[in-house]
Amino acid sequence: MTTVKEILGEMTAPTAEDGALIEKAYAFSEKAHAAHTRYSGEPYFIHPAAVAKILAEYGMDATTIVAGLLHDAVEDACVSREEVEKGFGKEVLFIVDGVTKLGAHKYRGAERHAESLRRLLVATASDIRVLIVKLADRYHNMQTLGYVPEHKRRRIALETLEIYAPIADRLGMGRMKRELEDLAFPFVDPDAARHTAEMRKTKTRETEAGLEKVQKELQRELVKRGLAAFRTEIRTKGLWSLHQKLSRKHDDINLIHDIAALRIIVPEIEDCYSALGIVHALYRPLPGEFKDYIAFPKPNGYQSLHTTVVTPEAGIVEIQIRSEEMHRRAQFGIASHMSYKQLGKNVEKLQKEIQRSKFSSLSFSWVRSLIPSLMRVSKKERGEWGTAKVPPWLAELAEAHAEVAGSDDFVEGLKEDFFSHRVFVFTPKGDVIDLPAASTPIDFAYAIHSDLGDHLQGAKVNGKLVSFDTVLGNGDIVEVLRRDAAHPSAKWLDSVRTSLARRHIRAALGIAEPAKPSRHHRHKSKGKRF
Repeated sequence: MTTVKEILGEMTAPTAEDGALIEKAYAFSEKAHAAHTRYSGEPYFIHPAAVAKILAEYGMDATTIVAGLLHDAVEDACVSREEVEKGFGKEVLFIVDGVTKLGAHKYRGAERHAESLRRLLVATASDIRVLIVKLADRYHNMQTLGYVPEHKRRRIALETLEIYAPIADRLGMGRMKRELEDLAFPFVDPDAARHTAEMRKTKTRETEAGLEKVQKELQRELVKRGLAAFRTEIRTKGLWSLHQKLSRKHDDINLIHDIAALRIIVPEIEDCYSALGIVHALYRPLPGEFKDYIAFPKPNGYQSLHTTVVTPEAGIVEIQIRSEEMHRRAQFGIASHMSYKQLGKNVEKLQKEIQRSKFSSLSFSWVRSLIPSLMRVSKKERGEWGTAKVPPWLAELAEAHAEVAGSDDFVEGLKEDFFSHRVFVFTPKGDVIDLPAASTPIDFAYAIHSDLGDHLQGAKVNGKLVSFDTVLGNGDIVEVLRRDAAHPSAKWLDSVRTSLARRHIRAALGIAEPAKPSRHHRHKSKGKRF
C-alpha cells in the first residue's frame, strides 16, 4: 500500500505544513474506508492512497493531493461534507464535490449521455483540478479493471477511450493519455489488441538490436561534438495509437516508421537544434518528415523536434529531440505547472521568460494561457482562493456548449471542437487562435468575435487573398477583412468546421437548429446498448 512517505517523496519540496496536512488526510481517509474492500478483495484505501501518489507524481499541490485522498470519502464512506470542510477547508470540499459529480452518471456512449459530458465541462470550467483528480482516479481504476464485473468492463473502458484519454491529450498529459488508452484497449476490442501487440512485438524484435546500435553511435557522436549533458531513451509506440495508425495504413506495418523512436533529451532549446544538426550530419533525413514543434508547438503545449532518418543499422528511424522542460511538459502537460502556490509566486518570472524567449509568440503558449487568469481576472472570476482555475479555451468551450439545447448537436459540437485534432493559427498581431483541424477562415473569424464572422468580406492567409473554404494549417497567419454590408451565406455552412461558427451562421440566416429526434426514435436508432 502507498505510504505517506511515498506520496511526499514524489512532491517537489513539500513544506512542513504540506506534510502535516497530507498526513492528516491520509489517516482520515484510511479510517473512513477501513470497512470497505475493492472488487479485488484488497482494502479500499489502497485506491485513494494510489490516486494521491499519482497526483504527487504529476506535480500537483498539497490541496489537490488531499482532495485525491478524500475524493471517495463523501460518496462511498458516508463522511459528511461538513466533516470534510471542517477538517480540510472549503477548497478541498469543492474539489471533492466536483469529482463526485463527475462520477454520478454511468456512461453508455457519448451520444446517449451528453448530459454527463455537459456536467464534466461545467465542473472542469470551475476548477481544472477537479478533472485532474478524476483523471488520476480513472487511471488507477483502469489498472484493476479486470476485477470489475464483466458486464461493466466494456462500458468503463469505452468511457476511458472516448472521453478521458482525449481530455488528457487535450491537456498535454501525454503519459496519462497513452496509459489510459492502452489499459482500455483490451477491454474494448480484445482481438484487435492482441493482433496489434503481436505486430508490435514482431517489429520491435526486428529493429531492437539495430536501434541500440544507433543509440550508442549517436551518444558517441554527441559527446564528440561537445554536447555532453544529454540523455537518450527508446520510446515504443502505445498499442492504441499503433492500432489507429495501422487502420489508416491498411494494416501494413512496414509503412509505419515510429513504432520505436529514439529520443534525445538535452538541457536547453539551443541544444535541441545543435543535436538536430549532429543527427542530420550522421544520417540522411527523409524529405518532408521533419517537424519543428518547438517553433510551432501543438495546441496542447507539446514541443519537440521530430525527424525521420535512414540508418544502416535499423533502417528508417524516427528521432525526437527535446529539452528536459519540454519532456516533463509532454509527460505531465498542464499538471506540470499546476502547483498554484508556486505558480502564483513565479508569475513575474514566467512573464520575463516569455518576453525574453526568441520564440515569445509561440513558446510557453499554454503557460501564457494561465497567466492572464492570475493577473487580470477579478476575485469573483478567480474564485474564493484567487487561483488560476482553467485555461480560457476550456472555459469558453463549457460556456459555448452549455447553450446547445439538443444532445445530438452538443455531442457533434463537442467531438468537432474538443475531441478532434487541433491546429493553431495566428492573427497579424501574433495572437494564437486554437481551432479544430480542417478549419477555414470563417471558423477563424467567428472564433475571434461573432460580429467579425457575421460581417466577413474576405480573408488573407500568409498575405494572400484566399477563398472562404481554404483549409487552415498550423502556423498560418490569417487576416480577416470586415465590411458592414457583408453577411453570411448559406454556402458557408458547407465550409465551416466548428459548431460555434455553424450556430452563428444559422442564427444570422434565420435557419432553425435541426430538430431533435423524438425520445423513442433516438433510443431506437442508437443500436445495441453497451
